[in-house]
Amino acid sequence: MEIKYKNNNSSLTVYVYGELDEYSAQGARNILDKLLFDNLTSNKVIFDLSGVSFMDSTGIGLLIGRYKKLKQFNIPSYITGATVATEKVLELAGLYKIMPKS
Repeated sequence: MEIKYKNNNSSLTVYVYGELDEYSAQGARNILDKLLFDNLTSNKVIFDLSGVSFMDSTGIGLLIGRYKKLKQFNIPSYITGATVATEKVLELAGLYKIMPKS
């Protein structure tokens, strides 16, 4: 699991690489929470999942948790770049209803 980011014109884009599963979730959660906390002045956060090779329900929970944290600060969150397999998981979980495609 690797996480990179780019802060651009008051929007934060978070690039996620690897697998979002039970094994990687805790480390990703810690990194994302610090990254989001350090960028609370952003107008929006975009999670770029083009580098995600696998995601299970733990990954969905991870994204929902970050959505809830951002919502407390009225910062909208979006998803972009999901692969076909990841897209299917996101659609089945209904995640696009709270975190629209960017």
